[in-house]
Amino acid sequence: MVGNSLIIVLAVADQHLHTSMYFFLCNLSSLETCYSSTILPRLLASFLTGDGTISAQGCIAQLHFFCSFAVSECYLLAVMSYDWYLAIYQPLLYASLMTWKVSLKLAAASWLARFLSCTVVTTFLSNLRFSGLKAIDHFFCDLIPLLELSCSDTRVVTVVSFILCFTDIFFLFLFTLASYVCIIATILRILTSVGRQKAFSTCSSHLTVITVFYDTLIIVYLIPRTAPLRQLNKVFSFFYTVLTPLVNPLIYSLHNREVRKALRKALRKTLACPQSS
Repeated sequence: MVGNSLIIVLAVADQHLHTSMYFFLCNLSSLETCYSSTILPRLLASFLTGDGTISAQGCIAQLHFFCSFAVSECYLLAVMSYDWYLAIYQPLLYASLMTWKVSLKLAAASWLARFLSCTVVTTFLSNLRFSGLKAIDHFFCDLIPLLELSCSDTRVVTVVSFILCFTDIFFLFLFTLASYVCIIATILRILTSVGRQKAFSTCSSHLTVITVFYDTLIIVYLIPRTAPLRQLNKVFSFFYTVLTPLVNPLIYSLHNREVRKALRKALRKTLACPQSS
């Protein structure tokens, strides 16, 4: 929360970061803040109070917001990979291709794309019956553990959710991966070894985080929940619910030279204020 909030403040306060690339980074940090807030506060409250109960309506609401922000992150990561591809592959035309109007439309589409798929799934889910006290075999209200507790026929919502997850996760992963393949091919044509090494360092960091994020999503939502995978799914869920929001500010933003420069400038101003007063 602190890392993502810091990136948002820096992106807004520093004039040098008012570009489309840092605009998308600011959107990612905002998304990660909302993404973490749907699960972790409720989870920490359960640890502190020992009360792990939640109503069926509250559980479906948590699932809806979590699903919405997860889908938005998939779209936003795809948009960011395309933005970086344009910046490296066509640097001279980048400013004319990625204008503020285009950036706003892409960011808005990333935030709004979540509502279609997630609203459809949660609408089907809200029509199911959950009678009596049930224990969710997970540390948050996820789709598959909830379907296992329903007394109704879940075949329709299972098929619909699988189709939507396949389009939202798998195809976006392929698009993001294709963008990075084009980026790597462009990097290989850089003449200086120092330039290649620096670009590869950034690209490999991004690609590692994206691969972990998408691979765990694919394992949890697109592979059948067999008995051996039942407990492993909780471990895999930890990666995209806790680990990815934790490392994304470090990998995407604080690893960036311009962001570090803006952070040092903000720290100098903060330290200079008490001395001047």
